[in-house]
Amino acid sequence: MTEKTPLWTPSKDRIAAAPLTAFMSQASSRAGATFSDYAELHAWSIDDREAFWDLVWDFCGIVGDKGARVLADGDRMPGASFFPDAKLNFAENLLKKTGPGEAMIFKGEDKVERRLSWDELHALVSKLQQLFVSLGVKQGDRVAAMMPNMPETIAAMLATASLGAVWSSCSPDFGEQGVLDRFGQIEPVVFIAPDGYFYNGKEIDVAAKIAAVAQKLPTVRKVLVVDYVGKAKNVAAGVDKAEALDAALAPFTAGKVSFERLPFAHPLYILFSSGTTGIPKCIVHSAGGTLIQHVKEQRLHAGIEDGDRFFYFTTCGWMMWNWLVSGLASGATLLLYDGSPFYPDGNVIFDFADAEKMTYFGTSAKFIDSVRKADLHPIKTHDLSTVRTLSSTGSPLSPEGFSFVYDGIKKDVHLASISGGTDIVSCFVLGVPTEPVWVGEIQGAGLGMAVDVWDDDGKPIRGEKGELVCTRAFPAMPIGFWNDPDGAKYSAAYFERFDNIWCHGDFAEWTAHGGIVIHGRSDATLNPGGVRIGTAEIYNQVEQMPEILEALCIGQTWDDDVRVVLFVRLAEGVTLDEALDKRIKAKIRTGASPRHVPARIVAVADIPRTKSGKITELAVRDIVHGRQVKNKEALANPEALELYRDIPMLQN
Repeated sequence: MTEKTPLWTPSKDRIAAAPLTAFMSQASSRAGATFSDYAELHAWSIDDREAFWDLVWDFCGIVGDKGARVLADGDRMPGASFFPDAKLNFAENLLKKTGPGEAMIFKGEDKVERRLSWDELHALVSKLQQLFVSLGVKQGDRVAAMMPNMPETIAAMLATASLGAVWSSCSPDFGEQGVLDRFGQIEPVVFIAPDGYFYNGKEIDVAAKIAAVAQKLPTVRKVLVVDYVGKAKNVAAGVDKAEALDAALAPFTAGKVSFERLPFAHPLYILFSSGTTGIPKCIVHSAGGTLIQHVKEQRLHAGIEDGDRFFYFTTCGWMMWNWLVSGLASGATLLLYDGSPFYPDGNVIFDFADAEKMTYFGTSAKFIDSVRKADLHPIKTHDLSTVRTLSSTGSPLSPEGFSFVYDGIKKDVHLASISGGTDIVSCFVLGVPTEPVWVGEIQGAGLGMAVDVWDDDGKPIRGEKGELVCTRAFPAMPIGFWNDPDGAKYSAAYFERFDNIWCHGDFAEWTAHGGIVIHGRSDATLNPGGVRIGTAEIYNQVEQMPEILEALCIGQTWDDDVRVVLFVRLAEGVTLDEALDKRIKAKIRTGASPRHVPARIVAVADIPRTKSGKITELAVRDIVHGRQVKNKEALANPEALELYRDIPMLQN
């Protein structure tokens, strides 16, 4: 049933003040046409990509040499090249602002609070840059960090990017193997880690993990231990090639940061996307593509301007951290929070928003749902008058979540549900501040993003579920995958389903209002609590256990989220009792991460597989969700599927 009235409609004053409105006016001038609404502007951004991205560069004030050409080989995907003659530096664009104003405000639960001015951030980046140069870090080298979301992490990334080196990060709750599965592939020369971190009021020790990881990264010349819990010197003493960051920086005096301007497609980030086979894929993102996509999304879709107070709840292992950091390019103050969003209770992030006059409140669908279920009503308890936009991502926000934002958090707020991924370090669909918000719907496709929904035959469909695709190249497409010289893995990941078309692996549906609904993954990748993880990392752990012969893992849609369900075929004479259940979960928690731990473990007598021997996660997922299984004829043992139907343990 289509809703007759929107949940929220922007006022005339809001529309007039939105950067998107100013952009639309300039776009009209450049196009020699008058765009009267977002749909017309979006159509132009797809039809004339060169004019659109050229205007984004100018409107958002990108620093660098633009060059003569905007797009080469624009009809090739992969293969298109944006701004092929340009030279820029990512860090230079994020460090345009100087002065005593606040660049970052950091809270580590209730244990640590710090503030950094723009000048202090510049000074820290300068010292880190000098340190990296002294360690021989050069263009293309990798710097890897297993870090909390704190100022030193951002400063180290900026110092890395200033030199043209490549940054990669994960969060410190990853297990030893989870860290090595990522950083072991990219051969970093510097490894950065904290002396510990706080979660749920407890201090978490990571000294042994740092030592173990460092020992197995032979290319690392220096381990830098950042002081967070007050033990950096002691932790560094127990790790080979390690030094406390403060001590390592002591010989250097802050000066002016220098910036190496490099091609638009020069590598900036390596992010990791886990699949259903093998170790995580290393996705390489470009400096120019990441920058122009982020400033477009943040200035035009999020409405972020100089002086805004910009928050996103994220760890350094999620692409939303990379997205948040780019807020510096718009002159926003970053509000950083590390730890549990429910310690000591569910009010802590709202306390932060109230105290720091947050203007952009970014969180996850799971967080909003948890606040709703905890019967909290920030609308009554907190002053959120400065919050213009509340953004939700990670997993689809339920219709109840949409309504709760307006009933329980704030009446006059732009609720921007957004969706994209690690694969593009940005969004396909997101908020539009000049358009109404309808319950359960993302407002529209991002500017410059030729998003559509196709059926299995590659035909566009409306009002029904299909594959989310992007039919034209865009700047934030990855450069490629690490250790994939012929591009075969990259092509297989996104372009195998439809030739020359990006197929993202999400189920989506257009709405009557021109909005979009994301229905979760169409492939076997898991998305619990909005964090995309792969089944392979779970298999890598459980298959080391002699009690388990083989395993199969799916994501089950449950309670407006996805929960991980692990099916195990046990060795002869073994029973899945409470003790084994605990051992399996502990193995996964320590070897992969807490996010990989299944909510349910179910013993089964057989695991369905294809005639070529591959386990069939998608078929099992369909059975568990009561859906019809396609291509049963491809299975070697289709009768095994019946073992997964109507399992009582999965009904609660």
